[in-house]
Amino acid sequence: MRSEPSKEDESFVKEEPYMDQINKYQRETGLTDAVQTGTGRINGIPVAIGVMDFQFMGGSMGSVVGEKITRLIEYATMKHLPLIIMCASGGARMQEGSFSLMQMAKISAALHVHQKEKKLLFIAVLTSPTTGGVTASFAMLGNVIIAEPKAYIAFAGKRVIEETLKQQVDEELQTAENLFDHGLIDLIVPRMLLKGVLTEILELYNYKPCP
Repeated sequence: MRSEPSKEDESFVKEEPYMDQINKYQRETGLTDAVQTGTGRINGIPVAIGVMDFQFMGGSMGSVVGEKITRLIEYATMKHLPLIIMCASGGARMQEGSFSLMQMAKISAALHVHQKEKKLLFIAVLTSPTTGGVTASFAMLGNVIIAEPKAYIAFAGKRVIEETLKQQVDEELQTAENLFDHGLIDLIVPRMLLKGVLTEILELYNYKPCP
C-alpha cells in the first residue's frame, strides 16, 4: 500500500530542465551565456577582455563559458595582447557535471601558453562573488590579481566549510581584505578607480597605446 508523502518530501521541487533554464536566462539577460568576450582599448592600449555576468545562472562556468574564455586567451596569445578577465561566478555549472569541471584544466592550459611560453600579461579582476571552480582555476592565476573592496572570494562557501569541518567560519575570512592581508591578491581597487589602475599596470608591463 502506497504511503502518503511526508512534509519533508513535499519540500522538494522538481528542477526545471537544463535547456529550459538556459532559454529563460537568455531571454531575461539578453546574453547567450555567462561571459562576454572581445577586444578593445583602455586609454588607447589594445587589450583582450572577458566579463562574466552573475545574472546568468550565477555566472556559473559551463562548457560554453569555458570555450569562450579559452578562445579569448588563444586569440590574445596569437595577437600578443594583454588579457583581462572580470570574474563574477558561483563556480562550475553543476548541471553539466564533468564537462564543466574540464573547463578548469582547459582554461589553465591556455593560460600557461599565454603567460609562461609567450610571456604575455594576464590581469584577473575579482568581483563579488568569485567562488568555486573559477577561483580554483583562472581567477587566481593572474600575473596581477585585483579584487574589489569587500568582494566575497572563496573556493568552498562558508556553509559548506562549517558543515564539513563542524567549525564556525569567521565572516571576514573570505573577504578580499583578508586575502590581501595573507598575500593571495595584489591590489584592492574600487570600480571607479579601476580604469586608471589597469592603465598603470599595462604601462608598467610596457604595453603602449596604439597611434
